[in-house]
Order: sequence, then structure tokens, then C-alpha cells
Amino acid sequence: MSGSLTQLIDAENKAERLFQEIENRNIIQSGKTEKEINNEIYSLAFDLFGIKKYWHKRIVRSGVNTLFPYDENPKNLLVEEDDILFIDFGPIFEEWEADYGRTYVIGQDPLKQRLVIDIEKAWHNANIFYHSQKDISGKKLYSYCCNLAKEMGWEFGGSIAGHLIGHFPHEKLEKEDKTNYIHPKNQINMNAPDRNGNVRHWILEIHFVDRKLKIGGFFEQLLIKK
Repeated sequence: MSGSLTQLIDAENKAERLFQEIENRNIIQSGKTEKEINNEIYSLAFDLFGIKKYWHKRIVRSGVNTLFPYDENPKNLLVEEDDILFIDFGPIFEEWEADYGRTYVIGQDPLKQRLVIDIEKAWHNANIFYHSQKDISGKKLYSYCCNLAKEMGWEFGGSIAGHLIGHFPHEKLEKEDKTNYIHPKNQINMNAPDRNGNVRHWILEIHFVDRKLKIGGFFEQLLIKK
């Protein structure tokens, strides 16, 4: 295992601990706004790890806002009873980036609960598929994720299914350079080294939506063998 991968796994393990504490402390509740929850998580991350720096904007989205992909900036919503909500945080631990996303259901809605199960299952299926391929492009993996969504009765909600990750600041993710993304226009082998000959590491993100029901779910973490 490369030193960089070891550091990235360590960063992700800390992000996982942060998310476990979010649940343990019952931070996600109806009656709070997305912004209030976001601020509480920021304070918790600082208390646990001294984190002030994130490599991308901190995302907490509920209800209809769970339909929106990363680039959007929807209005701040109040979390309702029987709601669905996802969190996407990119904390930096000792200059190493993590990118972690999870979805939560407030209440007992069976369809929303199925969505949470399906996105995690889809992530693991896509992870297995990726590691079964010696030569796999971002386009091929993106297409696989979109097909998984259809097979499970959902729609893939994002224009990408992941991106590069690394030491902060990692290779700038220029939107016009699709080779940095798991994107339908990226036909480069994801296993190819970067411009300096270093191994590249990826984040895999699954975003399923049902536009008729106005709900979405998000699951994201480091693309490594599980």
C-alpha cells in the first residue's frame, strides 16, 4: 500500500468517526434548518479534530434539495418530520483530504429507507466492478453507475460519479478537464498515473434520485477494495 493511500485511508477513518458522532449526538433532527445542522457539524469537527479547513463547500441538504447535485446552491430548508437528508463534507486532516457522504431518514418512510439501502449497495457494486477491471475509463464507470440506478428503480442524479482525491491541495479539479472526474467524457484509464508518474486515487459518489417524489440519496467515500 502506498504512503499516500495510507494517509487517505487514515483521513477517511477520521471522517467516518465524525459521522458516527453526528449520529451519536443526534444532531440530525426535524425542526432544524440545513444551515443549523451544518454549523453544528462544523463545531463538532473542530471539537473532535481541530478542523477548520475543508477542501470543498460543506453540504447538508434535505427534502427537495436532495435532488440537487454538488454545483447547485439551493435555498436553506427546514428539516421536516419524515424527511430525508444527506451530508457531504470534505474535511482536511493534516493536509490529507477526505470526502465522505451519507444519507439519513427521519421517520419510517419505507421508500426513503430503501433509497438509503440502495445507494450503499450500489456503491459497493460499483467498487467491486472498478476493481475487477484492469483498464477502466471514467466514462465506463459512470455508465455503470447510471445503469445501476435504472436497475434499482432510480435515476442517477449527478453529472459525475466521483473525482480525484489526494494531498491538499490536490491536482486542481478544473471543470473543463474531465479526466479528473468519473465523467461520461473521461475516456482515460483511471488506473493511469498522474502527470508526475504518481498513482491516482479516486472518490466514488452515488447520487440516486426520484424526481417525481422529489427525493434523493447520496453515498460517497474512497474508492478502495472493501
